[in-house]
Amino acid sequence: MKSVLLAFALTLFCSLHGFAQSTCVSLEYEQQETRRDPSILYRMQQPLAGSGSFNSEVISGAIGSGSLSVIRIPVVVHILFNKGEQNISNEQIMSQISVLNNDFRLVHKDTAQIPLRFRSAASDVHIEFVLASVNPQGYATSGIVRKQTSSISFGMDDKIKFSNAGGDDAWDSDRYLNIWVGNLSAGIIGYSSVIGADKLRDGIVVRYTAFGNAGTVQAPYTKGRTAVHELGHWMGLRHIWGDQFCGSDGVDDTPQQGNATRGCPTGVISTCSNLPLGNMYNNFMDLTNDECMNMFTNGQRDKMRASFAKGGAHNALLSSNGATGIPLPEVAPVAPAADIAIRMYPNPAVNAVTVDISKCENLIGQFITIHNHLGQQVSQVKITATLTTINIQSLNAGMYFLKAGKQGKPYKLLKATGVTTP
Repeated sequence: MKSVLLAFALTLFCSLHGFAQSTCVSLEYEQQETRRDPSILYRMQQPLAGSGSFNSEVISGAIGSGSLSVIRIPVVVHILFNKGEQNISNEQIMSQISVLNNDFRLVHKDTAQIPLRFRSAASDVHIEFVLASVNPQGYATSGIVRKQTSSISFGMDDKIKFSNAGGDDAWDSDRYLNIWVGNLSAGIIGYSSVIGADKLRDGIVVRYTAFGNAGTVQAPYTKGRTAVHELGHWMGLRHIWGDQFCGSDGVDDTPQQGNATRGCPTGVISTCSNLPLGNMYNNFMDLTNDECMNMFTNGQRDKMRASFAKGGAHNALLSSNGATGIPLPEVAPVAPAADIAIRMYPNPAVNAVTVDISKCENLIGQFITIHNHLGQQVSQVKITATLTTINIQSLNAGMYFLKAGKQGKPYKLLKATGVTTP
């Protein structure tokens, strides 16, 4: 039993998706985590926690109104940056959310590349991801937290997950999926927390050059599959080769295979007497290049969804309101353009925001007001000049709406934490 638990622990701790020389510090991480919390290994072997072989009958019909009802997960993305290039754009973040939804719903553009011999096993997982619209304090949010850090890079020690260590604290993991993005140490492309571990560490970590399919991404991680892979671990999946020669991933419909696959192979590759199918190297839980990953199996789908069943590690997320807050009002764009009467900067802002009404001087003498997502006024400043600076230090982080004058359009204002760049 001890050897089985150790093998499974190594599997989840070794959720790295990197180059051939990638550093897998699974043993060190396991020792660190079990010293901190010796009960982790016990919790990992409990039913629905992700250990052992999965029996689909245990979970059938247990989620929502049916076993294939769509599960929607509120996401918060923590961006930790030391240099400007690491402060990735909203567009890059949104590209990753799009990749997750396309891959977990099996509607991505690479479905035609799934080998014919595996197409009957390819699965729509019926899981979707949406950026949070309400933060833990109940205020509107973009679901993105940006924070400048003095840390040049982060390792597998989870410092990226704690503000007092140069990272950013997790949001309540019973309500949100936490994704941390930053500059990781050489050889580390991403990793996942362990089912049954500390909730303050719950979530996945991804290198900023492997997040999404735009912006700063670098080959061979240009299609956002690192986060897909790590979320597989987060929901209880093991590497497809079982992290040992001809090992088992605990899923019946993934062929046994000898080791991890690198690069972008083609044709039937046989190991562990797995003919006629051969290795399923195109599976998201192998380590091929992003462009060559394209499927989860039906068995993997069932195992991932089991983590949301009653008693499962992520069951609480089913009742989260993190992405179902009061709908936000239609707002004017924030980018300066010829047809926009006012400008405000910086946005996002931390301490203060400056409003420029030079194109609309008739507003002098009226008021600039800021409202929260409930429509409640939280700040008011009289306009006495074309430039007005408003102190927003007392506001909680999140999304607000700024209006200049009684008839002014609402403009979206993001109050950030830490340090932002204009």
